[in-house]
Amino acid sequence: MLSLICKALEKTSNIDRSTYLWNAINSGLSAALFPVILLVVRRTNGVYDAGVYSIAFAVAALMLFIGQYGLRRFQSSDINEKYSFREYHGMRFLTCGAMIVVSALWCFYGLEFRGYGWDKFIIVFLICLLKVNQAYADVLHGHMQQKGRLDVAAKASAVRFLAELLSCSAALILTRDLLISSIVCIVVSTAVMLLTSVNAARGYTDSLRPSIGAGKLRQLLIEGFPLFASLFLNMYISNAPKYAIDAHLTEETQAYYNVLFMPAFVIQLIAYFIFNPILTTYAKLWLSGRREDFRKLQRLIRRQALILLGLTALAVAAALTIGIPVLSWMFDMDLDGHRLDLAILMIGGGAMAYGVFFNYVITIIREQLFLLISYAAASAAALVLSGPFVVHAQILGASLLYAVLMCVLASLLAIVLFWKLHAQSKKLPL
Repeated sequence: MLSLICKALEKTSNIDRSTYLWNAINSGLSAALFPVILLVVRRTNGVYDAGVYSIAFAVAALMLFIGQYGLRRFQSSDINEKYSFREYHGMRFLTCGAMIVVSALWCFYGLEFRGYGWDKFIIVFLICLLKVNQAYADVLHGHMQQKGRLDVAAKASAVRFLAELLSCSAALILTRDLLISSIVCIVVSTAVMLLTSVNAARGYTDSLRPSIGAGKLRQLLIEGFPLFASLFLNMYISNAPKYAIDAHLTEETQAYYNVLFMPAFVIQLIAYFIFNPILTTYAKLWLSGRREDFRKLQRLIRRQALILLGLTALAVAAALTIGIPVLSWMFDMDLDGHRLDLAILMIGGGAMAYGVFFNYVITIIREQLFLLISYAAASAAALVLSGPFVVHAQILGASLLYAVLMCVLASLLAIVLFWKLHAQSKKLPL
């Protein structure tokens, strides 16, 4: 059975075409997971539970970056294999353990200082545990991508996302219990991960035994820290309005904001879909040392920037026209009066997509320290502005906060990227 699953995952007549197709499917399912389950929770359990699930997902998304430690992009673009897969694997065991501990601490903080009840405490912690599967599978998928089989990784990930979506939705419909549904989802997700990601990874390495040598792990911790910190802060910045609502407003307000935020979240995931397959290509162009390749890299960067501009314009147009009626119908919620909020969130979503793209390229050129400085500056702004924006203007304030933070971040990263590209152009031989 295990060998048949591997053959099914690896079967393709064209690896490049399969990579783009399955990366698109995987990204689509990843994008659908939160909104579809939120929709089901809203329909089966009401607005309050929808708010609880929303903050649980936001916290879990933040914890996920502890588990991944920002090393997927570093690993998949490590074409000279500075670190072995066993070393990346050992590092992932360490970071996933840290993810579980920090998730528990966050939940206890919520219990003591944010008014969490035990039901909310357990739900938030369970959704964080669910994301541990994604964090662990990510290191296996990074190795497959490094070996030129991102399509296999995308298939395995897509199957797991689909299993999570179907199992959680079915459990909610049958039980109307968010706790039971979360447990069912974790069990199904773990089983599918073992059958797909772990099973398939055996074909791309001599051993799945992790290396826990202190020297190499210390090097990875140090070298990866700026990237991890920047990605962790990036997730904090993008979810800062949700955390502020969690601290100052109600679960119902949280649910309304998250429904409006949904299209912006989708833009962000589409950006990941567009950029993830091109990491290795960009890395090769950067490392070639030839001016011709460097110019090609510059052209690709400009093209992707234009694509994002078009995507953002379409999103804003949709928000101003059909956005509110569609969301109101889907979630059975009265969202009249929130058209401006939605349009502002779309602008923020477009800025976030630019930030993701600039982050990818800055990672490839190994300027992680500048990433950290940029995200630290934007995080400081989030800490100062979150409370006042949300308390005084509620959903409109949260929307404005998101857009302002994303635009600040994208601007800082653009300055760093184009400064470094300009400096590199002067160094290359004519």
